Amino acid sequence: MKNLDKVRNIGISAHIDSGKTTLTERILFYAGKTYKIGDVKDGAAGAVMDHMELERERGITITSAATQVGWKNHIVNVIDTPGHVDFTVEVERSLRVLDGAILVLCSVGGVQSQSLTVDRQMKRYGIPRIAFINKCDRTGADPDAVCRQIQEKLGVTPVPIQIPIGLEQNHKGVVDLINMRAVFFDGDHGEQVRYDEIPADLQDQAAEARAHMLEQLSLYDDELMEMLLEEAEVPVEKIKSIVREACLSQSIAPVMMGSAFKNKGVQELLDAVVSFLPSPLEREVKAIDVDKMEKADKENETSEKPDPNQFKVALTTSDDDPLVCMAFKTVMEQFGQLTYTRIYQGTIKKGDSYINTRTGKPTRFGRIVRMHSNDREDVDEAGAGDIVAIVGVDCASGDTFCGGGVNYALENIYVPEAVIRLSIEPAQRDSADKLGKALERFRREDPTFHVMTDEETGQTIIAGMGQLHLDVYIERIKREYKCECIIGEPRVAYKETPSKTVEFNYKHKKQTGGSGQYAHVVGKMAPMPEGFETPYKFHNEVTGGRIPKEYIPAVDAGFRRALEKGPLCECEVVGVDAHLSDGSYHDVDSSEMAFKICGFDCMRENLKNSDMALLEPIMKLEIEAPEEYQGSITGHLSSKRGIVTSSETKSLTCYILAEVPLASMFDYANELRSMTQGKGGFSMEFARYARCPRNVQEEVVERRRKELEERRNRK
Repeated sequence: MKNLDKVRNIGISAHIDSGKTTLTERILFYAGKTYKIGDVKDGAAGAVMDHMELERERGITITSAATQVGWKNHIVNVIDTPGHVDFTVEVERSLRVLDGAILVLCSVGGVQSQSLTVDRQMKRYGIPRIAFINKCDRTGADPDAVCRQIQEKLGVTPVPIQIPIGLEQNHKGVVDLINMRAVFFDGDHGEQVRYDEIPADLQDQAAEARAHMLEQLSLYDDELMEMLLEEAEVPVEKIKSIVREACLSQSIAPVMMGSAFKNKGVQELLDAVVSFLPSPLEREVKAIDVDKMEKADKENETSEKPDPNQFKVALTTSDDDPLVCMAFKTVMEQFGQLTYTRIYQGTIKKGDSYINTRTGKPTRFGRIVRMHSNDREDVDEAGAGDIVAIVGVDCASGDTFCGGGVNYALENIYVPEAVIRLSIEPAQRDSADKLGKALERFRREDPTFHVMTDEETGQTIIAGMGQLHLDVYIERIKREYKCECIIGEPRVAYKETPSKTVEFNYKHKKQTGGSGQYAHVVGKMAPMPEGFETPYKFHNEVTGGRIPKEYIPAVDAGFRRALEKGPLCECEVVGVDAHLSDGSYHDVDSSEMAFKICGFDCMRENLKNSDMALLEPIMKLEIEAPEEYQGSITGHLSSKRGIVTSSETKSLTCYILAEVPLASMFDYANELRSMTQGKGGFSMEFARYARCPRNVQEEVVERRRKELEERRNRK
């Protein structure tokens, strides 16, 4: 039986082009998993972890890839994740099942927009992290500035446990502040780690940095504080144990330095992973006891649902307890679905059947494999703490599988909203079947990729996280399914919201032969305050049985259905606070269907009277360009209704942060290139929905109405 204390499940996350995949390639090489270092920019013979042809061509990571390496008697499961915000769900679902993470930061760029997103995701799942300041060999490298940004922008206490020996082209190695020694990386690929005396010109700086490190750590340990006051020598093991405890409690982020591309600092980082990041034993994971929750729901007299948090139970990490595992990622393949699974408790055995908590149905696990990027190795069983893949299982991302008579559900994966839409149709009629298969596959694999049919036109609409996200899927449809497609104009996913409170008193009466339909609802519909988290809330305030309890959910369902298309331009309606306070019913003519229709018609009628406003997605934009173009870039952003939130200049490069409506950002890549002679780059991620100015709202509504009229005329 394996020793779980020697297992580490880690993810490598960062902003675009910070060097995640390059770092992962070095980890594979030094751990003896590969015998040649792969290079992201090396096309066909590119990085091992970028196994997709598209990833190698574009030099970016599109899907997260898992592997397992051995390091100093420890087993390390590593997941390399994408940096582009368009593929953020890959990071989200990886962090959901991991125990620790390495946050890679560029020594020049520092904390960038996607670093903030990744940090938010780590905090959401309570993941301890080590910060690795990469690219210390780049011109303009400034690890001290990056540490300040970690503190200011991420709100995390950085504790540097290394300082670099030289920067930019003089970067030779690092000084280990815990052991007070210099670390050099010799050999053709830096594979020989050499420990030496700290260079004379760095001894004062190292002593000062170590004193600062111990001072910060003393805040988390009284014994260390006493040692410092008495000026006693602090044992190395004592420092390591304090760093570990503070890291596990997420009080600090140990900061390390190096250059993955130049093969410096990676082995020390691996040592830190096994020393400071948690094993599965040190992570408390809770699941909801579904049976207890359903029992409480049945016994509950009111229509309010019980709080799931009341029914959480802590999972053990024993292989002998009933199985609880989570399917966190699915990939459709030629011979069925490949399901990446994290086991929290119990053991998976080849050929056994387990219950899917969501469907309640048993599923047989016929083949279990351990992944190494795209290669796989068959295993007969896997235990708690393992990350493996199951072949040929039909399930969705986020499903929980249980065995041994328990019925638990793990907290699902957070899925961000889609912000951009395109229409798609096959160029040849006979390719419709191929397109259908491709879209169904990608929809199942990626929870942020949505496929829908426009009822008015019959067009197929795809929606995603950004232009790159949809471009990659369109390219994959072309290559993997040999299906040429006609793509419509990108469209913004607008939403509608009410601006004023409206009271309603609505009756639905229909008398035909036999029993009729009767339903009557009274209440009010109010707009939610700005910054609402849930798009719709329903409050049942009916007393005295004025509407029977069994009809209340039907009214709620009718309201919800009416919110799918708003009165302005048939966009989804959000920010609605519905209060049902009174009504009446008929002993014979009332039914669930009657109350559902009544709720639908009532909501649709009252939305028209609630002064609807249009909401548009606002994107957070980060631009990196030479300093001389700063003026023209900010001026151009103003013309797009953008607001510059901050700008700074470092070594002749300006970094501009702005918030801009998505509607004005199509083709921005070409505009920025022409403005900066191809020297500017940008990254963009969804920030929030905000109200459109009235003049923009009128334009959008008018344009949408014309489109709808044209479609109806074509019919």
